[in-house]
Amino acid sequence: MTRGNDALAEALASATESIRSAASPSGSSKLLGSALSFLAILVGALVLAIPVVYLAGSNPLDAYGALLSGSVGDRRAIAESLISMTPLLFAGMAVAIAFQTGLFNIGAEGQLVIGGLAAGYAGASLDLPGPLHLVAALLAGFVGGALWALIPALLKARRGVHEVITTIMMNFVAFSVSQYLVKPGGLLVSKTQPQATEKAASNALLPRIWEPTRLHAGVLLALAVAVVCWYVIYRTPFGYRLRLTGANAKAAEFSGISTKRTIVQAFMLSGGLAGLGGAVEVLGVHGRYFDSFSPGYGFDSIAVALLGALNPFGVAVAALFFGMLRAGSIRLQSDAGVSRDMVTVISGLVVACVALTPLVRRLRSGATHRRRGRPTEPSDGASIGLDGSRPVPVTDPAVGGSVGSV
Repeated sequence: MTRGNDALAEALASATESIRSAASPSGSSKLLGSALSFLAILVGALVLAIPVVYLAGSNPLDAYGALLSGSVGDRRAIAESLISMTPLLFAGMAVAIAFQTGLFNIGAEGQLVIGGLAAGYAGASLDLPGPLHLVAALLAGFVGGALWALIPALLKARRGVHEVITTIMMNFVAFSVSQYLVKPGGLLVSKTQPQATEKAASNALLPRIWEPTRLHAGVLLALAVAVVCWYVIYRTPFGYRLRLTGANAKAAEFSGISTKRTIVQAFMLSGGLAGLGGAVEVLGVHGRYFDSFSPGYGFDSIAVALLGALNPFGVAVAALFFGMLRAGSIRLQSDAGVSRDMVTVISGLVVACVALTPLVRRLRSGATHRRRGRPTEPSDGASIGLDGSRPVPVTDPAVGGSVGSV
């Protein structure tokens, strides 16, 4: 069990190692490179899925045509793609922030469920005027997800318990809590609707912004939060502490940063964003909390974060892609005769392509150096220690230049 979790952690670490540099906003060349890598991964995943589509008994052109038509073919299709994108964007940013800090938050699904449950309860039980009710319900979702993430955060910071294990366990605890509270006879179950809470008050619901579709204002909130997250991560001392802790915890400690406190803060922010995604889904789409309302947004968010190169803007584009997959899966099944579970296969291939990216870059770099007759190790003029280590510069514009090296 321990070896399996360690292998999972190492695989996630290798997948994020090479994309941290692409996530850094350091120029148009890197932005262009990230965009090309993004497109290459998507095209690679779709090409690799062609044999699977053939085995499913459908023509790939027909299948992909139905998928595209179901995601952007008309007004309703576009709206459904954006609706599916919204919780994926919140959860994807949650996972990306954890990754930036060197943490593997595999518990976004459980945090999303608890946030949705808290928001559904607040929306139905509180009696507040006007938009205050909506704000309170969304805040309840954020706090619920943050508090659910606090448990693995403290275990990681104080006891060194690996977060992959604790967050996976917390997922199943969240599912059990949800089932217990909204089962027949449960504390929060509706009197008229089994396995759900009471309806949220009308002033606690997110308004529709594109009639007659179901598109709600949550998509605007998600995009606004993505912009705020980008600013916090790359333009504030707090974001610098997160990134430095993830890049080199020893350098962070040398710089006077409390890595334990940073881990707890990053985990709670990550859980809060996932919980907010659940709150938006409950208050914008369903109008009440339903048990198992999430079709796996929290699990898909891992692929969204990796495909988006851990950058909130990239995560937004990746969330849109996965939202299109979910929205188009219905037309894929009805028109092309391919099970809608095919989108899960495509999602898995995307993750596989992302995980292979470091290996491909390493092989290309080695081949280039061999052709030029140069050593494969970078020669930046820095001194090399007896153990082969190099000094790690501790610099960032957010804190005003260099603060030393390790």
